Amino acid sequence: MNVYTSSRAQDVTAVVLGAFTALSPIWVGTDDAARATLIALGVLIAVSGLAQMLFPDVSMTDVAMAVWGFLLFISPWVMGFTGYGGAAWTAWIVGVLTIVVAVAALPAVNGMMHGRPVAHP
Repeated sequence: MNVYTSSRAQDVTAVVLGAFTALSPIWVGTDDAARATLIALGVLIAVSGLAQMLFPDVSMTDVAMAVWGFLLFISPWVMGFTGYGGAAWTAWIVGVLTIVVAVAALPAVNGMMHGRPVAHP
């Protein structure tokens, strides 16, 4: 088993988090800014997870995923939808979870967590 194999769970989790976020305007109250933000960042998070599954050697997809998670986390303040509790809490919780998943999926972190040496290019 290589360093990348165990990150599959993180990749699937990212896809689920992204899909949940993109679909969340169906069941949470939103305005136009919240809806667009949740859908766009949710899709980007899901696509990052899928890209990591297809190209496990490219750690930049994990970095991108962390950036999307951070942007999702700050989006209620930046986009002005803190008044929509469901949308805001979705952004905050999924944003943090996405960052955690992205960092855990990084090859170096994954290798350290599982006590394996990490190959450096």
